[in-house]
Amino acid sequence: MPATEPVRVAIEDGIARITLADPAHRNALSKALSDALAAGVARAVGEGAAVLVLDAEPPVFCAGGSLDGLLNPQHGLEEMYAGFLALADAPIPTIAAVSGPAVGAGVNLPLACDVVLAGKSARFDPRFLDVGIHPGGGHLWRLSRRIGYQGAAALVLCGDALTGAEAAAHGLAWRCVPDAELPEAANRLARRVVGRSAELVRRTKQTLRASEGLRDAAQAVELELEAQRWSVEQPDFRKRVAAIRDGIANKHAQGASGR
Repeated sequence: MPATEPVRVAIEDGIARITLADPAHRNALSKALSDALAAGVARAVGEGAAVLVLDAEPPVFCAGGSLDGLLNPQHGLEEMYAGFLALADAPIPTIAAVSGPAVGAGVNLPLACDVVLAGKSARFDPRFLDVGIHPGGGHLWRLSRRIGYQGAAALVLCGDALTGAEAAAHGLAWRCVPDAELPEAANRLARRVVGRSAELVRRTKQTLRASEGLRDAAQAVELELEAQRWSVEQPDFRKRVAAIRDGIANKHAQGASGR
């Protein structure tokens, strides 16, 4: 991808790294960046990546919607959603590694990912109402599901913001780590995904998503039973269980011979 593109995509060893690469515009969600992000997600899935990591060139993770685009709109608002909706719809696990501020619609990007890791410099600041615009793209729904009604009200209605550490404490991020450790923290999770059955990971993510709409535990048992029955019929299941069993047997044998 040419250096002038607002998004970079690198796929290696099953891990797709998508980097917002327009720091001159604070990685603002222009139509070009949003479309490039959607294309990057499609490429990652199409080329068989097992997991996707989203990060950004510093110092700002994403400054939200492009101000020029908001003042002189050439596209419908919904056309600006392509990037984060592609993240939200990705069938593979998605990890956001957030350092620096995520502002306004820029918060939609980590909210669209399965797991959010925050650097100490991260700041989550919706700020929609400060610029006179209603939140969009499912922002309120995703935010309230992460941090509850009161948290969403504090951030969106009252203009509060969360640091990286506060985001982890309130459930908006999974962990907060020093910025220098953020890439490796994301890679560590991503490598664990790559080491698992790709089909099983995708099926489990589907079930996890479907579980959110269930009303009671009985429905969850039935939903998971169908997927679990599928999993035990896969060759990978027998291979992994046999390897674990053989490993335990070998440890016991070594322990007995050492007595």
